[in-house]
Amino acid sequence: MAAGIPGVLVLTGPTAVGKTELAISLAARFGAEIVSADARQIYRDMPIGTAAPTADQRARAPHHLVGFLDPALRYSAARYAIDATAAIRGIHGRGHRAIVVGGTGFYVRALCGDVALSPAYDPALRARLAREAHLHPPDVLHAWLAALAPQRAAALPASDRYRVTRALEVALARDGAARDDAGTAGRHEPRLHFAKVFVDLADAGLAPRIVARVDAMLAAGFVEEAERIGAEAVAADAVGYPHALAYVRGWCTQAELRALLVRETRRYAKRQRTWFRREPGVTWVDGAGAEASAVAVARDFLGWS
Repeated sequence: MAAGIPGVLVLTGPTAVGKTELAISLAARFGAEIVSADARQIYRDMPIGTAAPTADQRARAPHHLVGFLDPALRYSAARYAIDATAAIRGIHGRGHRAIVVGGTGFYVRALCGDVALSPAYDPALRARLAREAHLHPPDVLHAWLAALAPQRAAALPASDRYRVTRALEVALARDGAARDDAGTAGRHEPRLHFAKVFVDLADAGLAPRIVARVDAMLAAGFVEEAERIGAEAVAADAVGYPHALAYVRGWCTQAELRALLVRETRRYAKRQRTWFRREPGVTWVDGAGAEASAVAVARDFLGWS
């Protein structure tokens, strides 16, 4: 770590593993503020389905990049890297440490400088792709991306409609800046030192936490929240929201909705594990002793005490 540049602890892991409470505990221990790295917690009015930090949790530790964006608006990893870096600089300027917390792998990778980012933007092309995404099923868009940028397509599931569409936008950008795997676009160069920790639990430990999370969401009014957001919002493709809207339309029963939410959340947790196994420089720790392990990483890699 360069002299005079404070390090940043990055805390990630599968959904429902307990990242938020762990981050708050670590923030109290180290005098830190928290920067979210969750691609859905950035949106306003979606606290239930995104498991956003509660008002009580946010009172216990300052949080940044939570609940600030209208659900109808798009937000890119490149924008996140800029905004998160600015938030971290502000935290350091106040004499505090920064802990980045969240399970969105592309955000973490973008912030830490381990991915090429493209600023390519063409309003007409974006509008065209939005129409294509509305007209065609996800596998059609994914096949189109595979023909243009096979390596990028291989890294994205067809169900991730937003990122597939964004990757198509980059691949088709008229200025030619994008090539396969985002090509010659500039890399976000890190000027901060990051220590990344992935908190995990075996399926036997995580599965009941996911079930409890789903039951709590439903009891708190998740279906009503999804109905308020609506199907047309950009954020409405977050895990669980399409299924809640299907229930509102009478396409499934409440029991089927619960089972679907549990299944999709477990699948999402699996995708998060898969992503971070490919992430460079990650220390994996067991959830049972996560706080002690994260403290050790902060001390050994960042010099925190």
